[in-house]
Amino acid sequence: MRYIVSMDAQEAGERQSNDPRRYVVIGGGLAGLAAAVWLAEAGKQVTVLERRTRLGGRTQAMRVPEVGDVPDNGQHVVASGYRSLFRYLESVGTREYVQFPGGGTLRWPGGRAVPLRTSGIGALRTVLGAHPDAGLLDRLRALRATARLGREALFQPADLADLTTAQWFQRVGMPAKAREALWDWLALGIAAEPVDRESAKIFADVLATGIRIGLRDRVGVTIGYPTVDLDTLYITGAERVFEKYGVRVRFRTLARRIVVTEGAVTGVVLDDGTEIPADAVVCAVPNTGIHGLLDDLPEHAEIYAAADKLNVTPIVSTNLYLDRPLATKSAMEALIGGTGVIDEVFDRQRMHDRDPGGSWLYCLTTSGAYEQIHKSNDEIIEEQVALIRRYYPEAAEANVVHAHVVKMPKATFSQVVGTDGLRPDQRTSVPTLMLAGDWTRTDWSATMESAAQSAERAVAALLAHAAIR
Repeated sequence: MRYIVSMDAQEAGERQSNDPRRYVVIGGGLAGLAAAVWLAEAGKQVTVLERRTRLGGRTQAMRVPEVGDVPDNGQHVVASGYRSLFRYLESVGTREYVQFPGGGTLRWPGGRAVPLRTSGIGALRTVLGAHPDAGLLDRLRALRATARLGREALFQPADLADLTTAQWFQRVGMPAKAREALWDWLALGIAAEPVDRESAKIFADVLATGIRIGLRDRVGVTIGYPTVDLDTLYITGAERVFEKYGVRVRFRTLARRIVVTEGAVTGVVLDDGTEIPADAVVCAVPNTGIHGLLDDLPEHAEIYAAADKLNVTPIVSTNLYLDRPLATKSAMEALIGGTGVIDEVFDRQRMHDRDPGGSWLYCLTTSGAYEQIHKSNDEIIEEQVALIRRYYPEAAEANVVHAHVVKMPKATFSQVVGTDGLRPDQRTSVPTLMLAGDWTRTDWSATMESAAQSAERAVAALLAHAAIR
């Protein structure tokens, strides 16, 4: 097995711990990393089990040797209300690498662009009149519909879980231009599902969370992005924490079952049949990987059924290297009416202060990529480059230096109609066994904040249990 820290460091961590109990975290994605970091900070002996050869899960940088670059496996954005995620970034020392520019750009075919403001009075203008062709009547209707959306998000009608987001928008009277310019795109970004599939309840819950944060902090929730690659943002800092506290990481280690004896965790059975001792476990795996792990848990059948019903949503990301710039207006640009080919374009030169060196990098993302996920890389690239040329006149003569397609068929759990209430709590009937991951019950949809918040709640529950023993 490979270990991320030396045995000397592990022994040092054990010596400084006042708790002889052994805490095991299954899964090295963001939820698992956050749980391990916070348990270690609390002075616990922690072992992380990761089935792959590296940490990060669905959050990682990827080397592209053809251009000597290290892009990400998909561009992430961050909301200013992500309290748990910011706590994690503070713990690993990378909070400074998230920037909030206050907006982006909405772009239509032909190059027509409108500023997308996410803070201050500009945010109100975006909500009411983002579409360049919106007239006064459209804006007044958008104001009334937006007010009703907010009211119904905070005080939700009983039938909201039975509606798609598109049906909800129609019911509140959201004008077509407002939906085209903002709301359909925003809903897609929140739940990674097209509005005619997405659960209105999911969108309403996130909207309500944003409103409550805004009222509490007296400032609107705005959108930002990392200024470094995802490894630097999420992983390398965690590795430093692990080394400091003696956290042990076992790579290529597949957990098969969490052993529960007389109502308490006693170990974890591995794929090779061996069992490692454990006094407490945070199971931080995706909903697609939960089967078998909880067989000793009385409620395992219900959790497995929920995991299956939540299903998966695909996302396709392309790191597109061009021989010339696109003349973007901002670091983040939404392609309005991208017809499921590209939702957003991220200018990595602006975001990371990247020196092009002859190849300009643009990260293209497609959420809810049900059609693209089954196409070949060449088909995806051809389709996306054609769309880029429709939206950016400067791309008419651009040549593709290299294109790096990342298909994620299981990018997130699905958030369609019928999934409300399925997400399990972090606590289980066994007080030393916790669940974590963005698919468990949190205040957010499938986001990095949801992963971090789930870990925070799982760790808090374990620490509270340890304190009373």
